[in-house]
Amino acid sequence: MGAEQTRGARQLPGWVYRAMLLGAALLWGGSFVIIKGALDDVPPAWLMGVRFILSGAVMALLFRRRVSRNLDGSHWFAALVIGVLSGLGYLIQNIGLTDTTPGRNAFLTATYSVMVPFIAWGISRVRPRASNVAAALVALTGVGLLSLPGEGLGLGWGDGLTLFSAVFYAAEIALWPHLASGHDVITLTTAQFFVMGALCLVVGVATEPVPQAQVLASGAFWAQLAYLVLLSSCACTLAQNVGQNHVPSAQAALLLSLESVFGVMFSVIFYGEQVTVQLAIGFALVFVAVLMSEVPPSVLAENLRARKARQAAGTQGRKE
Repeated sequence: MGAEQTRGARQLPGWVYRAMLLGAALLWGGSFVIIKGALDDVPPAWLMGVRFILSGAVMALLFRRRVSRNLDGSHWFAALVIGVLSGLGYLIQNIGLTDTTPGRNAFLTATYSVMVPFIAWGISRVRPRASNVAAALVALTGVGLLSLPGEGLGLGWGDGLTLFSAVFYAAEIALWPHLASGHDVITLTTAQFFVMGALCLVVGVATEPVPQAQVLASGAFWAQLAYLVLLSSCACTLAQNVGQNHVPSAQAALLLSLESVFGVMFSVIFYGEQVTVQLAIGFALVFVAVLMSEVPPSVLAENLRARKARQAAGTQGRKE
């Protein structure tokens, strides 16, 4: 998502902002295992509904002056469009997670990065770059490897739903610059959380059983919810909004894309997911496709030239 310049904030060392982005990717990667565990006791729509209503409440409390000053009909309209798309993405993704592993869910969700340029093409008429087309082909190859039959392989309906959810994430990201322009990002994010929570709760009331009282009274459930609300939603959103303002786009994209890698790592450690060679190659291809899509070749070339220039200057300095 986009970010605005933090007003009145003291400039911190660059490594702090990079650490913010890496921390967000780490926490988001861990959330796949947390959600997988919570879904054993709470239906997906109810879990996401409670998560985002509480996330909106926390944000509204933390930034109550800012939100009350900026929240108006225009913010609510933008939040409604973005919140519905994002809410459907989360809802479908987590329904899919009930029938797949956290690692597969993480990497299949990451394909939204490859889809964004093509959805944006339909919105802004800006043609995808050649690297975007290449990224799509690499991603299809990676997903194809995950689809091949074998021990623990093949795409199930949970994997299919996860891929479908990525379309909604991609649409949200493609529309964000158009809808967020001229709005306060913290206020917009807070309203978006409430829209997402309300949408999921409506779906939960209409289609899912009410969570059992003993589950809601469980300390384990509230620990999982605290992680999702305070860390995965609020802290990660703020870290991303602030960090992206102070870190070059190529570095920021690389750090945030590590979410899927952390997702598999935590799934292997805490969920016991088995990663075969074929799965590892499929995951790697999807990750490469994400990088190709998020980091333009021109940016990579510019960074490479800048690094060579610094190395040359350092060598010259040592000679002198």
